[in-house]
Amino acid sequence: MDCHDCHQSCQPKRKNTGWKLFGFGSKRSVKNNFTHSSQTTIALVGSPNVGKSLLFNLLTGTYVTVSNYPGTTVEVSKGNTVIAGKKVTFLDTPGMYSLIPITEEESVARDLIMNEAVNLVIHVVDAKHLGRMLNLTLQLIEAQLPLLLVVNMIDEAQKLGIWVDENQLAYQLGIPVVTMAAAQKVGLKKLIAKVADYVQSTPLSVTY
Repeated sequence: MDCHDCHQSCQPKRKNTGWKLFGFGSKRSVKNNFTHSSQTTIALVGSPNVGKSLLFNLLTGTYVTVSNYPGTTVEVSKGNTVIAGKKVTFLDTPGMYSLIPITEEESVARDLIMNEAVNLVIHVVDAKHLGRMLNLTLQLIEAQLPLLLVVNMIDEAQKLGIWVDENQLAYQLGIPVVTMAAAQKVGLKKLIAKVADYVQSTPLSVTY
């Protein structure tokens, strides 16, 4: 299936500009740039049934609170952990398909990542449906959000003959990419290492 073969990507090649944390990506406004004196807040976003909440639980363990987003009945989970010796707060946002919201859940997810003090967004997608899920990835890139893409369920995708080259996909999109099978914890250490690189870095410290 050529649309999932990253050597023949169905998405246009993107020019690497601006934000240099991982050596590639978009420049974000000051309020979302990480500084060593501030707590790091990372939001997990993605459509329903991509393994986002499972990944959130793996990253945060038992230190989780659930509360309604102000002015809504939509719940947002928050969990704390320590990565690279620093406190990191993860937010498990409601499911969303687009930055143009249709449901209250999508509105909350968009408002949270666009208006709150979120330092990094991790977009979780299903490898089996990568082509259509990259639409939101591209919207997040265009919004100039510091972004890391997690391509989950690669084990299920491979059974269908779909293979994802994370290095080629990262090059095409201009953002960090990690392939995972979260249910088996495959790729979890690599993801944590990417987050650790972020936590320990200033925006201009690393080149790709």
